[in-house]
Amino acid sequence: MPIAAIPCIFGVMIEFSTWPAPLSSAVSAEVVLPGSKSLTNRELVLSALAEEPTELISPLVSRDTELMIASLKSLGTKFLWQGSDLLVTPGELSGPAKIDCGLAGTVMRFVPPLSMLVDGEVSFDGDAGARARPMKTTIESMQALGAEVTSGAKSLPFTVIGKGAVTGGVLTIDASASSQFVSGLLLSAAKFNQGLTLSHKGHGLPSLPHIEMTLHTLRARGVKAEALDNSSWKVEPGPISGGKVVIEPDLSNAGPFLAAAMVTGGTVKIPNWPSSTTQVGDHYRKLLTRMGANIEVVNDVLTISGSGEIIGLEADLSEAGELAPTIAALCALAVSPSKLIGIGHLRGHETDRLAALVAEINNLGGNAKELADGIEITPQLLHGGLWHTYHDHRMATSGAIIGLAVSGVEVENIETTAKTMPNFAKMWLEMLGA
Repeated sequence: MPIAAIPCIFGVMIEFSTWPAPLSSAVSAEVVLPGSKSLTNRELVLSALAEEPTELISPLVSRDTELMIASLKSLGTKFLWQGSDLLVTPGELSGPAKIDCGLAGTVMRFVPPLSMLVDGEVSFDGDAGARARPMKTTIESMQALGAEVTSGAKSLPFTVIGKGAVTGGVLTIDASASSQFVSGLLLSAAKFNQGLTLSHKGHGLPSLPHIEMTLHTLRARGVKAEALDNSSWKVEPGPISGGKVVIEPDLSNAGPFLAAAMVTGGTVKIPNWPSSTTQVGDHYRKLLTRMGANIEVVNDVLTISGSGEIIGLEADLSEAGELAPTIAALCALAVSPSKLIGIGHLRGHETDRLAALVAEINNLGGNAKELADGIEITPQLLHGGLWHTYHDHRMATSGAIIGLAVSGVEVENIETTAKTMPNFAKMWLEMLGA
């Protein structure tokens, strides 16, 4: 691969490999998606807290899920791969332990509440970029629940001194930066002595479907868990069952492949699309239809066909912010203006995704503008150039999408897609018939 030399903030030149994003005519392919990262990591946490072993059928294998497995293993959980399935046997939670969160929001927000149930000291740290991600709410939540947490700046790194038990009860937090703050607390709440009644009080609450996903996974394991309204939830104390759990394919990771059909005026089929799901990736069906795609699901196979012309989109993506990078890439190739709002919280993801999308689209000759709560894109002829990824998997796949129609796009560090889709580059080339 070619090498790009990028200056860092300290003035040192750092070399990254670049990936020439392939141009393509009309695609015609079937793409089999790996398992859902969001579901896999939720089920891994619940499996560690369960009363009996759990067999996870087709869980995702990626950097984020491997980090979750490593963190739970260090706390006493046992794992045994059986082909593509994973047997998880809960053990006695114990410390001391050191948890590497990498850049995984699910690890840094889901495992700390669980660590309060550990008898011992559990320290958390991650990649350099992880130290900039919002963690104040998680740390203050644990302190409010009686945990001893040592943290200089209420961000990574920090240490939890577990007491082996959590009283639980009633708690109010500000989860406006991420719904993961809510999910992380709810996932462990059944093991709190009094369960947990949790309320959000703040500016807004992004990604509500992710909280519903958490509640659904809890209920499927016999836990009494419910939404009291749009900003409060209750989990009763009680056992968490094990058994067999099938992991759905990752519908958010379907985005780049669905987009390929639209950009090239081709057709892509995705098997095993669930008829009912809590995954936000299912929102693609309505959003991409509004942008000109023809989509149908027959016998659990989703088929998307594009005309080669993409219509701009005005949409509130507050419930589906993780889809925004894919949608924005399509908007940069559209024939009419677009405005995506409700996604201010994306500034706290793997990178500041709003600033990154604006910078990279404009770097290729586009016309994108950052808004207080979103991004505005006006169609403009694009040219080739280097597309930076900022160690963000969704920025990498967005560059690949644009490269289908724009000659000379070089995606920096395509390997960052390993966070949720380790074989992305190979799958992309196979879809294109390369």
